Amino acid sequence: MSVISIMAKYACAMREFVAPSYRPERHYMRGPGPACAKRNTVVISHEPSFR
Repeated sequence: MSVISIMAKYACAMREFVAPSYRPERHYMRGPGPACAKRNTVVISHEPSFR
């Protein structure tokens, strides 16, 4: 590696440390999760329940 490429990588690392870039896809879930699927399931019973 050349000295310039090492310095460029160091400068990029320092910039990311001081002012990190905002990437919302790293923080937010896309679509409904497993809790939503579990909450909206419909249970179909073949035996009628008489109460």
